Formats: sequence, C-alpha cells, structure tokens
Amino acid sequence: MANILRKVIENDRGEIRKLEKMAKKVEAYADEMEALSDSELQAKTEEFKKRYQEGETLDQLLYEAFAVVREGAKRVLGLFPYRVQIMGGIVLHNGDVPEMRTGEGKTLTATMPVYLNALAGEGVHVITVNEYLSARDATEMGELYSWLGLSVGINLASKSPVEKREAYNCDITYSTNSEVGFDYLRDNMVVRKEDMVQRPLNYALVDEVDSVLIDEARTPLIVSGPVSSETSALYTRADKFVKTLESVDYAIDVPSKTIGLMDSGIDKAEEFFNLENLYDIDNVALTHYIDNALRANYIMSLNMDYVVSEGEVLIVDQFTGRTMEGRRFSDGLHQAIEAKEGVPIQDESKTSASITYQNMFRMYRKLSGMTGTGKTEEEEFREIYNMRVIPIPTNRPVQRIDHPDLLYATTEAKFRAVIEDIKERHEKGQPILVGTVAVETSDMISKKLQKAGIPHEVLNAKNHEKEAQIIMNAGQRGAVTIATNMAGRGTDIKLGKGVLELGGLCVIGTERHESRRIDNQLRGRSGRQGDEGESQFYLSFEDDLMKRFASDRVKVFLERLLPEDEDVVIKSRMLTSQVESAQKRVEGNNYDIRKQVLQYDDVMREQREIIYAERYDVITAERDLGPEIKAMIGRTIDRTIDGHSRNSDVDEALEAILNFAHNNLLPEDSISMDDLDEWTYEEMKDELYERAMEVYDSQIAKLPDKESVIEFQKVLILRVVDSKWTDHIDALDQLRNSVGLRGYAQNNPIVEYQSESFRMFNDMIGAIEFDVTRLMMKAQIHQQEREKTTAQARTTAAGNISAQRPGQATDGQLDFTNVKRNAPCPCGSGKKFKNCHGRHRAS
Repeated sequence: MANILRKVIENDRGEIRKLEKMAKKVEAYADEMEALSDSELQAKTEEFKKRYQEGETLDQLLYEAFAVVREGAKRVLGLFPYRVQIMGGIVLHNGDVPEMRTGEGKTLTATMPVYLNALAGEGVHVITVNEYLSARDATEMGELYSWLGLSVGINLASKSPVEKREAYNCDITYSTNSEVGFDYLRDNMVVRKEDMVQRPLNYALVDEVDSVLIDEARTPLIVSGPVSSETSALYTRADKFVKTLESVDYAIDVPSKTIGLMDSGIDKAEEFFNLENLYDIDNVALTHYIDNALRANYIMSLNMDYVVSEGEVLIVDQFTGRTMEGRRFSDGLHQAIEAKEGVPIQDESKTSASITYQNMFRMYRKLSGMTGTGKTEEEEFREIYNMRVIPIPTNRPVQRIDHPDLLYATTEAKFRAVIEDIKERHEKGQPILVGTVAVETSDMISKKLQKAGIPHEVLNAKNHEKEAQIIMNAGQRGAVTIATNMAGRGTDIKLGKGVLELGGLCVIGTERHESRRIDNQLRGRSGRQGDEGESQFYLSFEDDLMKRFASDRVKVFLERLLPEDEDVVIKSRMLTSQVESAQKRVEGNNYDIRKQVLQYDDVMREQREIIYAERYDVITAERDLGPEIKAMIGRTIDRTIDGHSRNSDVDEALEAILNFAHNNLLPEDSISMDDLDEWTYEEMKDELYERAMEVYDSQIAKLPDKESVIEFQKVLILRVVDSKWTDHIDALDQLRNSVGLRGYAQNNPIVEYQSESFRMFNDMIGAIEFDVTRLMMKAQIHQQEREKTTAQARTTAAGNISAQRPGQATDGQLDFTNVKRNAPCPCGSGKKFKNCHGRHRAS
C-alpha cells in the first residue's frame, strides 16, 4: 500500500516539476511583452491566428500566447497571473483538471488556455454552474478578451435562437452546463440547418468541474415533446370513427396483430375528418390515432388482453393471467383502449430527446475543468472523461488550522456547543461561516441564533446574485453567515480590516457530508492566499452518516465512550478516520450508481448518434433524396414479404401481402390475388418494387421543380424520424424501468437492456422505413406543394423550439400583440392563433 501511495505522490511531483519548467518559459517572455505598446500587443492575436493557419500547433504557440494574456491582464484588469496560475492554465490546455485551492484565482487562470484555444477559430465554451456566474465572468474577463481582439458571447436561457447563434459563433462563449445541453438537443430537433444554433463542439472548460460532471452526472437533460391539450379529444374522435367501420373497410393481419384501412375505409376517414388526403404529411399524427383506435377496437380484447377495474384499464399478463399494476401499453395504445372503454383518458408524456451530462461533455473534442476539490474523485475523472487530476501548489503556504472533529452524544448537545462556539467567536469579532448539510438545519440554527440575539445572514441558494453578495461580505468583522456546504461556490470570501489579527475566517461544519469533497470545499472557504483561518466540524452519534455507515466495531466503541452527560465532548483520531472510511464507502456507492447510469445511457448514445447523424445528413442535403427513399421502399417490401413467407398457410400469407400492397404501396386496382398466385416470393419483391417505382415517379412528377422535390422529401423523412425516435425513447425508458427485474432470473440487467434495445432499434428503423414508404406512396401532392412544405419546415422548426420554452423562441421575431384569437397565426402555420402561439401565451 505504501508503495502505491509513493508512486502516486512521486507522479504528482514529477508532473509539477515539468509544469514549473513550462511556466518559467512563459515567464521568460515577460520583459519582451512588457516592452510592446498596446497596439503591438493586441496585434499578436492576428499574428498567432495566421501562424496557426500556416501549420503551427497550439502547443507551439502556448508560451508566447500565455505571455500575451499575462501582460494583457496586467494592463486591462490590473492582475498579473502567478507561476502557479500559469501551471494551472497549462493543465487546462492539456485537457486535464488542475486542483487549485479556493482563492488561488481560477477565473484568471482560465484566461490563458481560453485565449490560446480560441485562436483556432472553432469556438471555446466556458461552462459555469449558474447564469449569474456566466454573466459575471463574461463581463469581467470579456474585457480582456475583447481588448486582445477576440469576440465574447453569453448564452442565456432567455435568449432567442438568433441571439443564441450569435453567442455560439463568438470565439469564446460563456454558458451554463444545462443550457449547452438543451441547445444541443433542440438543434437535433429542427427541420432546417439555418435553425441550428451551435457549431461542432470543440473545447469546453468547465468551472467547478466536480459539481457539473460528478454531482450532476446522474441527472439527465430531458426535452419533453409537446403534448397537445386536444390529445384526449383526438383519441375519442378516432375511437368514434373506427366504430362506424364495417369489416370490408379494414384488413387484419392476425399473426403480426396489425391492422390497416382499405380504400373504402380511407374514403370514410377523409369524409369523417373532413380531409382531402388522409396520408398527407399534415395528417401523420391523425393516422397514428386512427391506427391505435383500430388496434384497440378490433385486435385488443377486453378480459383477455386487458381488464377494466374501477375506471382504469389494467394490462393482463399473458403468461400468468394476472393484472400488471402500474404498467401501460406504449405508443398511445393504452389511451386508445381507454377511449374505447369510455374511462378517463390519462395524459401522455413523451420524451422527445434526452442526454446525460456524462455523454454531453464527452462529445467535445477537448474537455478540461477547474475545481478546488477534485483529487478524491480522480478515478472517476480518469475512467469516465479521460482527464487526470493534478494538484497545483498554492501561491503561498496554507495557514488555516483544521481542528480535530468534536463528537457529542446527541444532536441537541451538538447544536448547543455550536451556538456557544459562535457566540464566543462573535463577541471577539471573528467572522464565522456555518456550513450545514440541509436547508432545514440552516433554518433551525438561524432560529437558535435569533434567540441568542446574534445577527446573521442565511443563504437559501435561490437568488444567486444575493448569494454572491452575502458570501463576499461573510469575511467582514463580526459577520455570521449560515449556508449549506455548497453555497457560494465560485465567489471569494475576502477578509475585512483587522480580521487577520482575530484568527481570520472560522468555518464551522455542523455535520460531515457523505462526500469528503464537499467537506473540503467548505473548509476551503477559509485561509485563501495564505490568510489566517480556522475550521471545526461538530458531529453527533445521531448524524445520518454515523447511523448509516459507521461500522459495528465503531458503534460498540462509541457506546463504551458514551458519557452520562450528553454535553461532554469526545475527541478521537480513530473516530475521524472511521468517518472518512464511511465517506469513502458512500463515494464508492455513488460512483457505482453513476457508472451504471452511464452504461445504460451509452446504449442510447450510440443510437442517438446514428439518428442525429442521419438527421443532419437529411437537413443539410442539397441533393435529390430519391435514392435513399427508394432504398427504404425496397427494404420495406423485402421485410414484409420475408415476414409473411414464413407463414405455413400460403393463402393467409398471400392475402396479407395483398393487403400490404393495397394499403401502403399501390392503387387497389393495380394488383390482384391472381397476380400474386403466379409469382414466387422473390418475384413478388421485384414486381412490387417495379410497380412502386412507377407510383413514386408519378408522385415526384407532380412537384414543379427540383428544389420543391428536395424540400418535400426532407419534411417527409424528418417528420417520420422524429415521431418514431420519440416513441423509441419512451419505449427505452419503460424497458429500463422493468429490465432490473430480470436480475431475479440471474440475468445481467445491463446485458439484457443492450440486447433488447438493439432489437428495438432495428424495429424502429423498420418502422421509419415503413411509414416513409406509406406516406410517399399515398400522399396527395399538388402543384403548390413546394410552398406548403417550405412553410411546414418553418412551422416545425418554430414549434420544436417554442415547445421547449413556450411563446419565447419565436416571440423575439414575430409580433403577436394585437392578433385576435380566431385569426390565422402570424407564424405561418396555417392554424388559428388560439390553437398555435395563442395557446402558448395562454399557458
């Protein structure tokens, strides 16, 4: 064990020696840069850009570029980075994590690698944990970047797509982690390339990297698809319609449990819903409701597939005959059955897109981050993100005194001691920061301090600007500040006059957090830049960490030590080491959970990247997409015939193939059962494909020019892909919720999830190709289709964006002020205002 520790320590020392040598090379340029005039120093940016374009690497430019930023910071900000800050900047440029103590100037450290990487012109994202810090850092450091000739943008949630695009096109973009993630997801939901806001992800520098990539790693970013308030009514209308049909109006394929409308059924649907063409692109959603209503009424059977109990539709397990509480049929089928049975229709909730922070940030070509407490999570940074954690020495030796933990018998006794300690220190004027694990504890201590007559401030972490102001004042003489352990990250506590003589800032921890990192972060608020300071943690036997994770041996030991007087304090080195052991166990458990989340999300990541890449290819296509659509038609024909050819009942198989051809490919009078009887299955594929190509050509011929053909093809494919991908995400969520039960059968849930999701992905691809085929062959195309598809593209793009932030994304460009409820919506959707943007405004 000692040898392993020695290797780790020596590796860090060797790395630090190497960084020191590089930092000295940067410092060697100081006199040369100081001798330059302002205009000569500013001209260095264009010189570096030119040298980069001519073949020099960023690594080769590093020493001079860092020296330029140092000199620029001195002239613009009045700050001159120390050697340790240069070392931290080099680590960041290398795509690693420098662990720099609180107060060591991480914000200034970041300016050097940010400037260097911005020279490539491919964009640098500086990621912060909240918008207040984004705006603050972009304003303060942006002054330096602008002076050096680089553009700086701030990406806020309140900005319109046009403003966001401008921010992302800047050399340096400040943003929160969540907004970058949501913008990525929304970009992969638009219909036109012009509506995308992000550039390819190049380099991200994450402030408080442990908070973003470790603490929030299990929280996925989710964009929920717009669920129309008219959904229930559509299920009811579709149900009423299918109940009017006769057996000749639809065809059922019994083996595959599929059903489709015949020509007479299509005519009735068009009459019932007052449509010109049921299979028009505008009616994709309606056909989905009709398909589900058909399945609910003519395939799903009451008391066999499901039962109705107390106004609720319950699925029946086909193997056990028992109802499956809490489970629902996916893809809207459950709602269709509820409409059929006349019970309340529950709302749909579909995820349109999702991604975890782990996979979001791993898409950057280079990723780095800063923190004061990353070493305890070094293994996770290395394994998940391929980043090393390198501790950077402090500019001045740490003077803070970390007192041993104090243990009390009860929580009440512990807090009495805490209040007494605060009272004594407050009387002599020493500023105090009290850290708590929970907000409730903060409120409880606040009440006790009010009773004791001690003035104080409480941080509730709801107002970031106010939070930063309170934290900045927490170092003034006599200040008492109560906060959760994570409060005030990213802001320095500067000491007021005469505070150093009183011992500096005293940090009091009222409980150990389950993560050592959070305790270290709290301690680090005191003793910045070599200042005096103290830290003291108070514990009790009743603390969650002690109750949940202390070993039996420790509990026996503690019971022996338990004093009769609960106010008596216990000090023990063994106790401190056991608390740290408990924290390590919790950290290990949390890491395992995050790793498992990543293993599940990695499956979706591969599928997401395939779909998004194909989608991007369609969006950016300036060519005829006919070859791709024809290939989809061919594969759909092959897949369908291959599936039915395995049926031992030839007559049944031929009837199913004929129904498929009539419903999805060809006019009913163009092919008959007699035709099918004459062909082998392989001949059927060739014949159906040839005839389908004739229909395809006649459909395309109705469009006036090449541009309108491409626009029509794009909208057709994207509509289907988006619909099926949303359904697939929903299905994967349900699979993930249920696959854990397979562990009881000695099956590895993750392996089961991987194999099942692969099968589902292939099924989704087949479903996409099937729907594209059906819509292409059955769509009723008019001469004005070009204008229609173009407007449709705009509407879809606007709809996708406004769905994420109702009434905002498009409001910045269109005026809805005086639009009447029944007037056409100004966005060009063709809908009434009350059913389009008016609905968003009402909500």
